Amino acid sequence: MKTINTIEELEDLYGKPREPSIIKETDLIIPHYRTLIEASPFVAVATGGPEGLDCSPRGDEPGFVRVHDERTLMLPDRHGNNRIDSFRNIVHDPRVALLFLIPGSGNTLRVNGNARIATEPALLESFVSHGKAPRSVLVVTVESIYIQCARAIIRSDLWNPGKHVEPDTLPTPGQILDALSGGRVDGEKYDREWPERAKRTMW
Repeated sequence: MKTINTIEELEDLYGKPREPSIIKETDLIIPHYRTLIEASPFVAVATGGPEGLDCSPRGDEPGFVRVHDERTLMLPDRHGNNRIDSFRNIVHDPRVALLFLIPGSGNTLRVNGNARIATEPALLESFVSHGKAPRSVLVVTVESIYIQCARAIIRSDLWNPGKHVEPDTLPTPGQILDALSGGRVDGEKYDREWPERAKRTMW
């Protein structure tokens, strides 16, 4: 198998980026980028640390990621599975990458920066949703931010309801847990109880 092993080989293969690909990147959250962030109900957070890499989904009502100022984003950490893989990484290495998606839009927004985990009571209180405050807030200092062109979304036809996969054709979380635990986890019971458990613990 022929592989690329140097930056020179890589640049020879792909050539130089077009000018718009360079112009769109900035270190400030310009008003246009703020609009995209505030319209997004979903962001993937990528981190790395001594325990490995992690890419974790975050989602809530549009605007749940707060634009604090032109260099700072704030993400409330809602109820989850308590693995805290992303946060473990951030404690060791503050670098993060964010990818925002907006349903119906072909464009995505990418952010690179450094993060810290804040727990000031007043800050947590400012993020109360459905009567519950987050246990922490991820504060991201933006180093670069830029829009990503729509090719990936167009190729995947991601927002086309006609292309949505029927859930019944996929393995359920309970089935996966049952298989991996050798039957110690009752998969049917897990799946049956999940909707009510999710309703109680969403925020």
